[in-house]
Amino acid sequence: MQTNFLSQQFNAGSLAENSTACPANATICDGTSCVLPEDNFNQTLNVVLSTVLTIMLAMVMFSMGCNVELKNFLGHLRRPWGIFVGFLCQFGIMPLTAFLLSLAFNVLPIQAVVVMIMGCCPGGTASNVIAYWVDGDMDLSISMTTCSTLLAMGMMPLCLLIYTKMWTDSSAIVLPYDSIGISLVALVIPISFGMFVNHKWPSKAKIILKVGSILGAVLIVIIAVVGGILYKGSWVITPKLWIIGTIFPAAGYTLGFFLARIAGLSWRRCRTVSLETGMQNTQLCSTIVQLSFTPEQLELMFTFPLIYSIFQLTFALLILAGYRLYRRHYVKTKTDVEKTAPKEDSKSTAIINGGFVSDEMK
Repeated sequence: MQTNFLSQQFNAGSLAENSTACPANATICDGTSCVLPEDNFNQTLNVVLSTVLTIMLAMVMFSMGCNVELKNFLGHLRRPWGIFVGFLCQFGIMPLTAFLLSLAFNVLPIQAVVVMIMGCCPGGTASNVIAYWVDGDMDLSISMTTCSTLLAMGMMPLCLLIYTKMWTDSSAIVLPYDSIGISLVALVIPISFGMFVNHKWPSKAKIILKVGSILGAVLIVIIAVVGGILYKGSWVITPKLWIIGTIFPAAGYTLGFFLARIAGLSWRRCRTVSLETGMQNTQLCSTIVQLSFTPEQLELMFTFPLIYSIFQLTFALLILAGYRLYRRHYVKTKTDVEKTAPKEDSKSTAIINGGFVSDEMK
């Protein structure tokens, strides 16, 4: 039923208008992208790499947990001003931005739906790694990722109900609650072990953190390369989705930063909220898309999550490079290197959790 309903949202004329040349061996080739037949090599590669990447991700999250102070983490949960600002960005700014971009570029209804799905997804774990490299608030970063993943159970259906009803029935979109739950468990357990190690053996935790941060950077690059290999047959796609995939993460980073600053968060936490807003869980989006649509529909927007992933990583690396250059050439004191400043731990819980802070903390 959901397939027939979605299929009625676009006609042959729209397909022809958005079509481009496809490879000769494509199994689907009358829309804006082409899907090549799967081969045994890709299937085997997918299984092997998924296993390896899952193990690497657990190790990275464990190492990120080694940079989290239990006292500060619980402080964010008790006075969740920073988390609340992140919540507004994640489930307020991103879905609204997706909706406006879909309208502005007048994409096909089926394509607008996948853009909306991406906008409604929770934050991705890659944001934790980048937040570490830009001297972000790791306690806030991890608490935001955890809370957004947990809240996605209810906020994703609500946002999709509100924004997609003009294009399709939201009940036609299959939300993989089991995948969200697995993501949450895979996030919480390694980080909890990392926090325990940091509490018991702080000196060893620092070594683990350094190794894990490098491993995390390598993991992000590997995921991007693997995505290009596994989905090499689906790169012929409408230019509109390429443009949206470029603008969307940039808008998320920018709007997240400014909303956090307007809310009175310190520069350090503004960087953190910005990254948590722009970096989405693209793997979850891909899962939802594959569960909800037929192959004929997938050809119109199958690659969009990967396009978004590429540009969210590109802009994150630009932010990292810009911050590192800023630190190297302009920062003479400890003004913006707050994570190494012991005075923050001695502040009140309100200061730990962000909010309106004094100028010397900004």
